[in-house]
Amino acid sequence: MTQADVIILGGGLVGLTLAIALDRHGLSSIVVDPADPQTTLSPQYDGRATAVASASWRMLEAIGVGERLQGHGCPIRSIRVSDGLEPGGLVFDPPAGDDPLGIMFENRLLRAALRDTALAAKNIELVMPARPAETVRDGSGARVALEDGRLLAAPLLVGAEGRGSPTREAAGIPIARWSYDHAAIIATVTHERSHENVAYEIFYPAGPFAILPMLPGTDGLGRSAIVWSVKADDAPAILGLPDRAMAAEIEKRMGGFLGKVELAGPRASYRLGFHHAATITGERLALVGDAAHGIHPIAGQGLNLGFRDAAALAQVLVEGSRLGLDLGDAQLLSRYERWRSLDTLMVAAATDGLTRLYGIPGRTASAIRRFGMGAVQRIRPLKDQLMAEARGESGELPLLLRGLPI
Repeated sequence: MTQADVIILGGGLVGLTLAIALDRHGLSSIVVDPADPQTTLSPQYDGRATAVASASWRMLEAIGVGERLQGHGCPIRSIRVSDGLEPGGLVFDPPAGDDPLGIMFENRLLRAALRDTALAAKNIELVMPARPAETVRDGSGARVALEDGRLLAAPLLVGAEGRGSPTREAAGIPIARWSYDHAAIIATVTHERSHENVAYEIFYPAGPFAILPMLPGTDGLGRSAIVWSVKADDAPAILGLPDRAMAAEIEKRMGGFLGKVELAGPRASYRLGFHHAATITGERLALVGDAAHGIHPIAGQGLNLGFRDAAALAQVLVEGSRLGLDLGDAQLLSRYERWRSLDTLMVAAATDGLTRLYGIPGRTASAIRRFGMGAVQRIRPLKDQLMAEARGESGELPLLLRGLPI
């Protein structure tokens, strides 16, 4: 039987981040994932890009992942929000010399940097590909029997498998869940004009249209990631468009301000939904990332919420270990639950509310939204608070999100 301080079921971006954060502070973990790393690290597996908020980036630097990503991400210096292509809107622009609002990374690069860091860590055992056959949690600890017969044991089990978390389902944790009548179309495009490190969120009645700046490709052309929310029934037809027609549709929704657009990679689509677990802990169990909550990508906060989970849980466990506590202790897990529940609920409610607010059609609704954005633009303290939310810097921040060791 292989033993560790923590067993993490799920070796995605959040699960590996948690394992590395624990390793940096002397705690061991076993990370189990059914996916073959050779598949998940290929460019064809996941062509998406993700905005890592500034607080999340400080954590990645603090745990040694940032050095593997230096120079591979595109800083976001400003965010511009508008109601369609109407004038006005809202501009988030930190003071000159301040940290960027976030950094855009290709998911495959994030995944590779995390895996390389984990492989070099002395307190992390990666068990991939492997699948749990049976999991037991009781007063004496957590035990996992893998399908290949190996046995694992630890004081604590962490569910990090994503939206359809089998661990959450097996624990009988109820969730609030609904689907939006939208699908997100994901694509990478090149354009003839520079994005100038600006991210755009353009709200159309059919759904938000995000343009996220990326580093230039090998051809030197400007690149951006597109996250285009469309009516679910329209998604197959849009995905089936020829490349030139698809690029023309994207350019039209941009308003042409980045010039001629061409597709720079494969396109993909996924259905949008919302879920929020009633509790993120159980007996010797903690949930992190999409296993605990899944939100609309309207503000790009999904992965960053997961990073905040990892930072909080790591701090709770490291501090508990220093006090000599059992890492599966109910009081420790209760602290993690209290720390993360309000933040995740507030962000989930905000993104759901924005999705519904900007989905109301009509000129009157548009005029009201533009008036509201104009008011926020003029009230600097309110805008600064919203900018802090975008950076992931609001509330009681775990030490790692401040760039500090635990």
